[in-house]
Formats: sequence, C-alpha cells, structure tokens
Amino acid sequence: MNDIILHICPRATWENGEADYRGDTLDTEGFIHCSTLAQMERTANRFFAGQRGLVVLHIDTRRLTAPLKWEPSEGVDFPHIYGPLNRDAVIHVEALEPDAAGMFRYPHT
Repeated sequence: MNDIILHICPRATWENGEADYRGDTLDTEGFIHCSTLAQMERTANRFFAGQRGLVVLHIDTRRLTAPLKWEPSEGVDFPHIYGPLNRDAVIHVEALEPDAAGMFRYPHT
C-alpha cells in the first residue's frame, strides 16, 4: 500500500535500543503498531496526548525483514510489523512534541 509507514515511540527507547527494535507491543501483542501519514495525527492524539520526548520513526517498508500486514481497526487498515523492526529500515527519525494544549499536529511545521 504505502512504501513509508510511521511508528511513535519515546526517544530514549529508540536511542538506547540495541540491534532490532521490538517496541512496546511486539512481545505482548505479537506485532509493532504503525500508521500511515494520513493516520498519524489521530494515532498520536489518541494514544500519546500530552506526552513529551517522543519520536516518529519513518520506516521504508521495502527494507523490512519482518512481515508487514495491513489489518482493520475501527474500519480502517493499519500497518503492523510482525517481528522486530530492523534499524536499517528506519530512514528518518523525527521529534514529535505536543502543542501547549498537549495535542499533536501532524504533519507539523
């Protein structure tokens, strides 16, 4: 579907990680949650409102070594990575901070 998908995580988790990235749901749910650009703002505000120190990982799906599946949630298909995220699939890491009201605007300027 899309060549680039996005994943939100704490900066420290990404920067302190070793080898392949597992996120906070791979071990508990069996996959790493991701979003498309169009889904990003809603995802950020629904699950991360008010949190600081986050980053958005821009992932090139053509570089993934783990399977990628598009699965429905609330009537919309979301990308899920079924295995560890190999770091060389991440092509850009972007800071994500909320505005004064604790909300995210994405894409932001």
